[in-house]
Amino acid sequence: MQHGPAVRRRKLGAELRALRARAGLTSGEAARLVGWHQSKVSRIETGTSSTKPADVRLLLDAYGVTDPRLRELMLALAGSAGSGGRDHWVHAYRGVLPPAYRDFISLESQASAMRTLETTVVPGLLQTPEYARAVTRAAMEGVDEEQLDTLVEVRLARQDVLRAHPPLELNAVLDEAVLRREVGGPEVMARQLERLMEAARLPQVRLQVLPFTAGAHIGVTGPFVIFSFSSTSDLDVVVLDHLTSSLYLERKEDLQAYTEAFNALRAHALSPEDTLEYIAATI
Repeated sequence: MQHGPAVRRRKLGAELRALRARAGLTSGEAARLVGWHQSKVSRIETGTSSTKPADVRLLLDAYGVTDPRLRELMLALAGSAGSGGRDHWVHAYRGVLPPAYRDFISLESQASAMRTLETTVVPGLLQTPEYARAVTRAAMEGVDEEQLDTLVEVRLARQDVLRAHPPLELNAVLDEAVLRREVGGPEVMARQLERLMEAARLPQVRLQVLPFTAGAHIGVTGPFVIFSFSSTSDLDVVVLDHLTSSLYLERKEDLQAYTEAFNALRAHALSPEDTLEYIAATI
């Protein structure tokens, strides 16, 4: 169990090590190609030290990596806001967003698929501006209006991943409490539920509601997100949110456990078609 920066360094190092091996190079040969000492390559590959995006670019060039999506992912793991990926806009908010949130956005923007269980609120990628404002104000008591405006802007900017080419594939299971909790008042909530119906009809979005009648289920332990990456499954990660921080789980055993849990939740949830009818009835 690690925090965002540590797991990103480890994953970046593991992937760079695999790319070096694929290029047929030893760590010493790679170091000579880029003009470094071998120990620097080793520290990067073991994740014991942070890595500058410029250094990652040097290594990717040395290893002959030309796939734009893979390069973007490596730079995102190195913390390169503005690297040309889908999270380039985050750079404008670096002074406002905490590092853990920036880590989450970078992973979200570079992932090919996202599976999420939500037990209390609508997922950020599907929130309306009014709902996002109400949720943020409640979660950050005492936040001033300027900060609130900025955080809502960020929430809405994140949603561009659903309109990207290719778009993020979103598979979301929502506990019925998400639909029943009246956030922002009846009008705000009605519009939010309409937005869920609109999103559910998108080809890259699969939305399922887990009704109260399903009884106790594995999701009662709390919400979670599983990010998957098309370039390599070794970069998949589970994110657990807490009040003051996020935890990242990247061991194969953790990924398997959460994947099985998500599949079990989907099996107990309403089908996407029945979910649309259920949301319409709730409105």
